[in-house]
Amino acid sequence: MNQWLWAATALLALELPLLAYACFASRLDALVAYEAAATIFALSLITLTEGFHRTSYTILGVVASVLNFTGALVFVRFFERELDP
Repeated sequence: MNQWLWAATALLALELPLLAYACFASRLDALVAYEAAATIFALSLITLTEGFHRTSYTILGVVASVLNFTGALVFVRFFERELDP
């Protein structure tokens, strides 16, 4: 195992507390936890591509970032009435 795979493992381990918090938090707090978890997930995909020396797989991290952004927009749009103070 090289340092990229160790870094990816550490990043994936950071996902667990965020996802556990998102399960029990309010919707707005869960959105913040989801955004943080998705960012860490995209970074872990990119570190995995470096660890396996497959630079063509970097597109997976880019697609995950775009899907994260659009998913957050859909979430906010769907629950916009409930998120207003």
